[in-house]
Order: sequence, then structure tokens, then C-alpha cells
Amino acid sequence: MNRITESYALHAEMNPDHIAIIDGQEKITYQDWYERVQTSAQWLQQAPHEQKRVAFLLSNGASFLQIFAGAASAGWTAIPLDPRWSHEEYVAKLLLSKSDLVIVEDRYMKRFEKHSVDIPVLSLSEWEESLSLMTHSPCIKSGSEENPVFYMGFTSGSTGSPKAFIRRHQSWIESFRTTADAFGITHQDHVLIIGTLLSSHFLYGAISTLYFGGTMTLLEKFAPVKAKKALETEDITVMYTVPTMTESLLEIDAFGRRNPLLVLSSGADWNISSKKQLVTHYPHVTFFDFYGTSELSFVSYLSSNDFLQKPSSVGRPFSSIQVEVRRADQSICQPNETGRIYVKSPMSFSGYLHDVKAPEEWLTVYDMGWMDEDGYLYMSGRENGLIVYGGLNIFPEEVERVLNEQPEVKRSIVIGLPDPYWGEIPVAIIEQGKQTKTIRQAVKEKLAAYKVPKKWFVVDQMIETSGGKIARASMKKWAEEQLSCKQ
Repeated sequence: MNRITESYALHAEMNPDHIAIIDGQEKITYQDWYERVQTSAQWLQQAPHEQKRVAFLLSNGASFLQIFAGAASAGWTAIPLDPRWSHEEYVAKLLLSKSDLVIVEDRYMKRFEKHSVDIPVLSLSEWEESLSLMTHSPCIKSGSEENPVFYMGFTSGSTGSPKAFIRRHQSWIESFRTTADAFGITHQDHVLIIGTLLSSHFLYGAISTLYFGGTMTLLEKFAPVKAKKALETEDITVMYTVPTMTESLLEIDAFGRRNPLLVLSSGADWNISSKKQLVTHYPHVTFFDFYGTSELSFVSYLSSNDFLQKPSSVGRPFSSIQVEVRRADQSICQPNETGRIYVKSPMSFSGYLHDVKAPEEWLTVYDMGWMDEDGYLYMSGRENGLIVYGGLNIFPEEVERVLNEQPEVKRSIVIGLPDPYWGEIPVAIIEQGKQTKTIRQAVKEKLAAYKVPKKWFVVDQMIETSGGKIARASMKKWAEEQLSCKQ
């Protein structure tokens, strides 16, 4: 198979009445799903186009996945748009992507009434009406390219301006094989997707479920009570999540039902105490915590069993992945020596849009870390996120790990702000943490004095990206504004 949608025909033939998608509005069988995707692909192939790129602004639901899968089946590139963007951001993304058309949920159409980009815009209802007039026939692949680009996304932007990345079919097909091998996911699983499909993590979870022929329950948006209800009333065997959502579910005892559950989490900010709570209180739950990025895809994973032995690790590399930790001169670091992490992977992305050169065989996103003697990977932080305090290097993630271990702290970030004497100073922002003196003392006991934040802020809620991560750039701007007001 060389398309991420090619298994749909087999599922429709072998298990036509098996449920593919439950999205709150309807239940879709594999026979129905296959026909919807094929009809969508036909429609796109007949639409006027230059780049074979379709952008769309839709909520979580079957229509989002139908357009995404239809584009992939047709040899087009799917470009999801974020409802949280401003008008200027939509214009910038559409100009950057050179989309041939845009499909927009009816309630969002006003955002495009005065857009200054010469691109056809269809409402979702108009598109669905147009589809209803078509008759189903087998979709013929357009073009001769065997491994076309099927997905264009934008990095979450937690550390700066988003960039458009592109991904080809083979990278996700390899990822499907890897996750099936590592986690044992099959067509018999019922997968719960609780987050936005704008996040590559949740989108991958949904599309991989359909590739395997499993059943997927998709929430329109994350709501802890609704996720808990799904876990309690449906035969869920796998759940995709991120740390912030897991924290919310733990607070309402969402994992109380004693059926075996596999939890697949992605995100660097899942603190040790939360993992420990999941392992200790819910022995029927097995979790795997990934380290990966939009560019690299999956790199390593830590199981709940491995967590008990190596709680600070981000796990071992997947079987098809090679990882090297290198010094500045590109020589290989010794075990437990910190360096820049490089990855060689068949799952990697195909580069950033408009890049002249293809990605190198060995890729880095400038994460820093080390490998121990047993081959487990550890993160010390992002190289370009270093705080240089009086000539001393501070990795924010190292301080954040200590902060997040404190029971008073729900989440935290550490940022560097300009200082006329030190160059930069470390500043901590804590979510729902009240006892800052106690927390400060704990940091002093575990870290060198120069790593202790020099200024502290407490907030009720962090600003987040659409993927549920802390928006570091926005939080840093907020902290700068707070300090300027005090001066």
C-alpha cells in the first residue's frame, strides 16, 4: 500500500457493517466511510486546481476526516486551518500554502467574507450538497507520483512563529507499522480521540485507527466529563491524550472503570507525579509516553513499566529509529554526556514548505539530551531555548521538571527575560501554585543556586496552543508586559 487510505476498500469488503467512526452526530460503517472518501476524492479531482491543495476550517467531526482522507486518496494535500487564528493569520497561511480552494464550516463563513486572497471558498453545506449530486465510482489516482504530499500542517508555535511542514504518505504508513508493532493496536480496538484534530497527535490517532480498521469515538472538543462518560459507557481500549487532558481526567477519576485501557500520550510537560498517580491508582491502565516532534514524528517511547525504573527518561527509540547524541564537533557523546540529539527515521517529515533542499538523512530540531548505558534517552531542553545567566547555561526544562514535581504546581514554564546585569534571568510562571516560598525552597534543594528562578508569577490558566501545549511565546510576552507594568 502506498496511500494512507488504501486499506479502506478492504475494510469495506471484509467488514462492511463494522463501525468506523462515532462522532456524536452519527455512526459511520466502513462501507459508508469508504464511499464517502471515494466520492470526496472524485470531487477534488474534478475541481479546478493548480497545486492539488485543499484547505479547510472545520470542527472535530466526520467531515474533517472525510475531507482529509478524500484529499489523501485523490493525491491532494490536506491543509487544516485553526479556528483560533486571526483574519491576518488566515490570509498569511493561505498565501503561504497556495491552496486551490477552502472549505469552511458554515458558522465560520463570516471570517472569509472580506478575505483578500483570490481563492474559492465553499461553505461545508455547499460542499456536501455538491457531493450529493455525484455518483460513486472507483477513484482513479491522479498524477504519477507514487508518494505524494498528503498533509501540510503548521508547527504549534509554542516557541515562535509557526512554519508549514509537509508530510508524504510513506512516512505515516511506516508510522502505522511502528505503532502497531510497539503497542499492539489492531482492527479490534476501539479508540477514543479526545483532542483537536488540528494536533498531529490526535489526527494521527484518528487516521491510524481507520487504517487498521478499528472503531473510533471522536469528541467534538475536549470536555473531561464527556471523555469520562465515553470511558465508562463505551468499550474503549485505547485513548490518545496529552498531559493537560490527562491531568483533568485524573481530577475527576475518569479511569475508575476497571477495563484494560492503553493510554497513548504525547507532550514534554507530563510531570512525574501525574504519571505516578496513574500507575499507582489505576493498575488496569497501561500508558506509553512518546517523545517526538512534527518534523521527526515518533522518536522514543516510555512505557508505564519502564517509568517505574527510569521516571525521568523519554524512553527508548522505536525499533526503526536511530538516535545519536553529538557534541558540537559532530563526534558521538559518551553515555550520560549531554549533546544535541540527531535522529535518522523512515517516519520523518518531508521538509518545510518552499525549502530549497530536502531534509538531511540525519535530522535535529536542536533538542539537547543524553543516552544512558541502557539506551534510554533523556531530555535536557531545546538548544535555542537556553537561558544564559551571567555566562551560565540553564535549560528551562530541567527547572520545570523540579517545579512540576511539587504537589502545589499543576504546570509550569521557565523563560529567560533580559536583564541589564546578568544578560538574562530565569523567570518561573506557575499554574495554580500558591505556596511560592515552599516551591522556591524545593528548587533550591534540588538545583544549583544559579538555576533558581529570580522572578515568579502565579496564573490560574496558561495560554495554550490549539494542540493543548503551553504557548511559550505568548506566556513570555505576557510576563514581559507584567514586568514592564511594575517598573
